[in-house]
Amino acid sequence: MTRKKVKLAYITNDSSRKATYRKRKKGLRKKVSELSTLCGIKACVVIYHPYESQSEVWPSPIGVQRVLSEFKKLPEMKQSKKMVNQESFLRRRIAKGNEQLKKQCKDNREKEMTQVMFQNLAGKV
Repeated sequence: MTRKKVKLAYITNDSSRKATYRKRKKGLRKKVSELSTLCGIKACVVIYHPYESQSEVWPSPIGVQRVLSEFKKLPEMKQSKKMVNQESFLRRRIAKGNEQLKKQCKDNREKEMTQVMFQNLAGKV
């Protein structure tokens, strides 16, 4: 059985929103835990919610401090090397799409020319 695609929009119903928050928060922690275990990386999660008195952290406050301090020790170039904001992500995707389009146009032109040549040889034109 497949899951229904979730419409990503603000949930107006308070109880539904809080239930979704709890479920997704749990899922997020589990995914980060799996990522850390499977790939052998150091990862942490800090979740802030205005209805809770404290931010929630994974794996522990000390673990989060350790990961963040290691990150802050890196030179600024390495810190921002793989960071992507929405604008740069979209620019890269558009550039990649344009390259694929150019390649496809070139392939189509070559196929059309081959087809015209075969038609000429067969005397259909």
